Amino acid sequence: MKILVTGAAGFIGFHVARFLLDRGEDVCGIDNINDYYDVSLKDARLRQLREYSNFRFERMDIADGAILRSFFDKESPKTVIHLAAQAGVRYSLQHPEIYTRSNIDGFINILEACRHTHTEHLVYASSSSVYGANTKVPFSTDDRVDQPVSLYGATKRANELMAYAYNNLFGMAVTGLRFFTVYGPWGRPDMSYFKFTKNIMEGIPIDVYNHGHHARDFTYIDDIVDGMMRAMKIPVTSDRNTAHGKNSGQAMAKNCRLYNLGNNKPVDLMYFISVLETLIGKKAVITMLPKQPGDIEVTCADIDNTVRELGYAPGTTLEQGLKNFVEWFMHYYGYKK
Repeated sequence: MKILVTGAAGFIGFHVARFLLDRGEDVCGIDNINDYYDVSLKDARLRQLREYSNFRFERMDIADGAILRSFFDKESPKTVIHLAAQAGVRYSLQHPEIYTRSNIDGFINILEACRHTHTEHLVYASSSSVYGANTKVPFSTDDRVDQPVSLYGATKRANELMAYAYNNLFGMAVTGLRFFTVYGPWGRPDMSYFKFTKNIMEGIPIDVYNHGHHARDFTYIDDIVDGMMRAMKIPVTSDRNTAHGKNSGQAMAKNCRLYNLGNNKPVDLMYFISVLETLIGKKAVITMLPKQPGDIEVTCADIDNTVRELGYAPGTTLEQGLKNFVEWFMHYYGYKK
């Protein structure tokens, strides 16, 4: 089965592609290799993937619909794992147009390409940011999500609605996954845990917003990949011609799904920092700052339906996950304790 991974040079895309390649799958990857963060890190991930004979890569922007369609026509992937997107809550405050181009225009192009080449299953990344101003904890996929507090969260919710519409109109099999604060080796330098690690090692102050009154449902990358593989294996009905038929409602309900991928164990930010301090062997110099626009104080995933329907069982402790990350970070960047 040919599998397309969009955003293959990104943090999660790299891990997903590598897992599939190790399993012997035929994988093609695309990415626009933008400069949102250090391009050399993306290149290093790609170098590892290119060592596999069953991997092919093309650099392209999913916002370019014509090029994307041509690629789909050539490759005809049976499954698409869509991870390409402009990430980051705070960056969206200064660059909203980038989010519209990548997360909205790019997503509709993916949907159209999947529709016209009869892709069997689209698994796409959503985000815990869709929960916005929701104060009910833990966050459930049954909760209302119509109060976004960031443009990034709004674009991810828009993706879910667009996927639902394509399922309703064309019987397309779509599975959305709401990620909760993913961390681990080969991670994104714009994420707080990455910045904290670098600054603590170099004795540079770290900025802690909302005076440290945050808790996050940190989810280790291996647990995210496991959840994605389980979602990818969901049986889907293949008759797209019933989209407007008498029995289409039942078929579509089976083919349109949404899951949280988190730990259901929110971690206090100050404890998180203390674990990093222990692993690095240095105390952090902390600058306490007010809450940032777009920030959610507490995130926690209700994963009951994910466990029940997918057999999902995140098992990596924060302490082990951060240990793995710090060891990778020190090796990759050449730091010594």
